[in-house]
Amino acid sequence: MSEFRRDPVIGRWVIIDAARTFEKINPSSSYPKDASNCPFCPGNERLTRPAILSYYGSGANSKDWTLRVIPNNKPVLQVEGSLKRRADGMYDKMDGVGAHEIIIETPRHFVKPTAMDANYHEQVFKASIERIKDLRNDARIEYILTFKNYGIAANAVFEHPYSQLIAMPIIPKRVREEIDGGKKYFAYKERCVYCDIVENEIAREERLVCENEMFVALCPYASRYPFETWILPKNHSSDFDGISQKELSYCSQITSLVYSKINKVLDDSAFSVLTHTAPLKEKNLTYYHWHIEVIPKLTSASGFEWGTGLYVNPVLPEDAAKYLRECE
Repeated sequence: MSEFRRDPVIGRWVIIDAARTFEKINPSSSYPKDASNCPFCPGNERLTRPAILSYYGSGANSKDWTLRVIPNNKPVLQVEGSLKRRADGMYDKMDGVGAHEIIIETPRHFVKPTAMDANYHEQVFKASIERIKDLRNDARIEYILTFKNYGIAANAVFEHPYSQLIAMPIIPKRVREEIDGGKKYFAYKERCVYCDIVENEIAREERLVCENEMFVALCPYASRYPFETWILPKNHSSDFDGISQKELSYCSQITSLVYSKINKVLDDSAFSVLTHTAPLKEKNLTYYHWHIEVIPKLTSASGFEWGTGLYVNPVLPEDAAKYLRECE
């Protein structure tokens, strides 16, 4: 079993999983052309653990699945066991308890999520929300991150479209920093900083990528990465799994549009997508706003970034937004 170890200097938790296979990164590697052994394809269900959740088609195809959620065969965190918080000399650690699930987004192997319509993304969002609501019942879980890696450069192991969900007994440092920052801003201005960002970016338009009735997509003012794009609800909401059906529809529409724009402008570059939401036990926060972050993999961190925590972005967010906004 993996274990959490806490950095005593900055309080960051790290997962140590010595059982995982260490593989040196090989940038020249490619996906197999033969998909017959893909564990995510129909007919190969025996290669994965039994599904936790399945969606099926309608009519003549009602027996064929359209989406499956399965436990990861090599989970970073495991449902079984207890945390066993303990000291290790001056250090703190606990067992790697949580959940690690894979959302197989479609039975079709050779499709690109960047080319799929809003209905496709809505089904993926629905599955994520359903799993989050179920995992809320586990008192050990503090936070759930849903994320997607697309392309080899983003460390996607399989070409078959899939997302992941990791439920953990801690609140990640990055998320806690966002929440604490929002709390300080609210204490000073009595407004949500994310709501102010949405209002400001819509009014100024220079970093606006696109918008619809209920959502906005923008390149953040202090973007860490080239063409980094955030998708945020226009109305205040801290909990992703509290989204209404109408909001879900509009969220899926703008996600499909953002994916398409990034695909066209960046010529099918790899990217990662993650959803930041409020911790499970801190619902309905007035100072936090759930959002989706889309991060293209165009640059890699250097010694300066690792040594300082400062990001060097060679592309102006205003230029990135302009390219994406004007792409049809």
